[in-house]
Amino acid sequence: MTDNEKLLKWFSELRVDELREGGVIKFDMQDGTIEELTILDLEMNSILEFTWGEDIVRFELNQESDGCSLVLIEKIKTITNHTPKDLAGWHVCLDVINALLNGNTIEDQKEEWKKWYVKYVQAVSNISEVQN
Repeated sequence: MTDNEKLLKWFSELRVDELREGGVIKFDMQDGTIEELTILDLEMNSILEFTWGEDIVRFELNQESDGCSLVLIEKIKTITNHTPKDLAGWHVCLDVINALLNGNTIEDQKEEWKKWYVKYVQAVSNISEVQN
């Protein structure tokens, strides 16, 4: 998950610059800007946590008897209009990882993102309605 060559396969806009606590992951915004994400927690082969704007993203690998499980946690400070975009993006990333582990690929990731984006817009809208 932190090897840049393999990272290209599931999240091509990310590059690990310094793999250490306090290190940097660079996110290419695809508009000419690069956002630097700070690594908050790192345990090789088990935990990677980093900033994501004002939010925090954490990946956990947990060993199990027949392999391992991957858990993604995003701690969202404030729900915004961008939140469904991020959630759809993470959903597609996890689907891509799953496909790669099974020897497959997801050909049109943008179409997959669009499908999930519509669902997350509705889900976030439902949460916002409950909060109000």
